[in-house]
Amino acid sequence: MAGRTGAIDWARLLEGQLAHFASLAVLLALTVWAAGTEGALAGSLAGIPTLVWLVLLVADTVAHQVFVWLCWRLELYGGHLTRWFGGTRRAFSLFAAIFAVLFGARFVLVTLLAVANRATLPIAPAAGYALALLIAIPAAWLFYSVRTHFGFRRAFGIDHFDPDARNWPLVREGIFRFTPNAMYVFGIGALWIPGLALQSTAALIGAAFSHAYIFVHYLTVERPDMRRIYG
Repeated sequence: MAGRTGAIDWARLLEGQLAHFASLAVLLALTVWAAGTEGALAGSLAGIPTLVWLVLLVADTVAHQVFVWLCWRLELYGGHLTRWFGGTRRAFSLFAAIFAVLFGARFVLVTLLAVANRATLPIAPAAGYALALLIAIPAAWLFYSVRTHFGFRRAFGIDHFDPDARNWPLVREGIFRFTPNAMYVFGIGALWIPGLALQSTAALIGAAFSHAYIFVHYLTVERPDMRRIYG
């Protein structure tokens, strides 16, 4: 690990980020293209057009993942947040609070987007409800598994802040028995539920962007960090 000095290690901060932002540019282009399909931008909610709700969802998604990248790397390579905010506990608490707001906003915004753009997806309502239920079941199991076995502090990345957390054993209980990436597969997968339940084309476009972009985060931020932390 890098020493906890005042200088920012730019090489490690930016590791993998060329691929990150190139992938983001591709995903944004695909989202713009998909938004041009029939009915994708129809409707409004509270006088706000569907396009604005979609832009807000995409912007929050990008802000969340860029925020996590910067904070994780600044803390992992130099302990900058701990030093700036007066200790590990205070730094992590502030990070986790902002993380929770940005992450939770994804689910609020995709739901509002689905309401604004409801009934634009050409599928039977019963099919949408059934698919939403199929996604909701493992998503609920994931939430239970995180709360019971994994812990929300670990889910937020406490191992970037607290060296002791790096000695915790791997979790293989609950849904994590079947996939170590359950949070990316089933947690973010829950963003598909409002679009399917309300048959919203725009909400599904937003969910697809968010789901694809979380795997960009995994490949360009989390996986390299895990190699550094755990070897």
